[in-house]
Amino acid sequence: MVTFFISLLKIDEKLISRKLDAYTFASLVCKEPRMKTGKREAFRVALMFKAKGAYGRDIITGICDYTRSTRLTWDLILDEDFRSRPQSLLSWAGDGVIADFDDPLLVELLADGHIPVVGVGGSYQRDSDYPPGIPYVATDNRRLVELAYRHLIDMGLQRFALYSMPPAPTNRWAQEREARFRQLLEADGMQAEIFNGLPTFAVDWGPILDNIVCWLRALPKPIGVIAVTDARARQVLQACIMDDIAVPEEVAIMGIDDDPLLRQLTRIPISSVAQGTRRMGKIAAGMLHRKLTGAPVKPLHVLVPPEGINAQDSSRHQPVNHPYVMRALHYIRQFAAQGAKVSQVADYVGVSRTTLETHFHRQRGKSVHDEILAFKLHLACGMLSGGELSCAEIAERCGFTTLQYMYAVFRREFDCSPLEYRKKGS
Repeated sequence: MVTFFISLLKIDEKLISRKLDAYTFASLVCKEPRMKTGKREAFRVALMFKAKGAYGRDIITGICDYTRSTRLTWDLILDEDFRSRPQSLLSWAGDGVIADFDDPLLVELLADGHIPVVGVGGSYQRDSDYPPGIPYVATDNRRLVELAYRHLIDMGLQRFALYSMPPAPTNRWAQEREARFRQLLEADGMQAEIFNGLPTFAVDWGPILDNIVCWLRALPKPIGVIAVTDARARQVLQACIMDDIAVPEEVAIMGIDDDPLLRQLTRIPISSVAQGTRRMGKIAAGMLHRKLTGAPVKPLHVLVPPEGINAQDSSRHQPVNHPYVMRALHYIRQFAAQGAKVSQVADYVGVSRTTLETHFHRQRGKSVHDEILAFKLHLACGMLSGGELSCAEIAERCGFTTLQYMYAVFRREFDCSPLEYRKKGS
């Protein structure tokens, strides 16, 4: 059993009242005698990750998965704001560290071997770029980009671009993804279109989007855009919505991370490559376990492949020849679940309802109303298969006027109720 432990008993109240940084506090705690559980001693392990995003959270989850599978007792200390005073690691009296080695400062502090450490980070094309002599678990940057690229090809796209990040010591992983994207495009006889954009700060959200809009306008259409993270993919999607660029008809978008929180922040769900981060955390914990118990750690470097593609609406490109239909689909994907009406779609496109219906029947073989209903049904099926929401909640979120109406649509389309559909998928 994993124990999340912070002892306050022997720390003077005056010290507690001071605004100590987390690492200083951890050092005070960990200089206490090692805690014992029965006959087993507990190892004090610091987890040096940011837990704000899916990447860090999933690695930590994988570490916990491993500790629960062993008879070892680990006291896990998590400090996600490790940049406050990382030098306090030098005086820390714990037993081991699992750290984010995409941060060069942590690499520098931990590479001298004063404490057992396992690094987690991105993969490199050159072996010399890995920290020497330190066990290291890497996400496969090459395969991440390859999967995203092949998915967009499967969607029928023939032009591609990458939205990366400005080069910096803290995002060498992004530069590795850039390099692989360039290699893939050159191998297929195409020129790589790479845009680094601006660093992301909340106060600069407006200029960031303006910058992306200018870039997107200059790109040939249709085009598939791979973003090096889901957060950057969301920026591309927001820029498209702001500039009335149809997603995925004109710009199909792929992210990397498969972050469910970011997916919920957008009207059009973002497709993404799922990294094997949970597995990375589990492997890293196993490596540290061997170091702590004196067992050899082999191999020293482990490359973890991605788990696969989570294909959502942002990348499901379908060729659409008529601009009225393209604009209508763009609007439907954003507002169908909010109860969009056919008249509202026509107003957005800027044509009469009759004209829009005529083009829809020619291009899609269905009415605008049927397209809206099909999108609601698609959303409902995804929620039934992937979550624990009640049918009433799903009906409301998908824009069905009543629960009874959703039941009637499921009966007509699938010859079963929503509950029966959920059971079939489980």
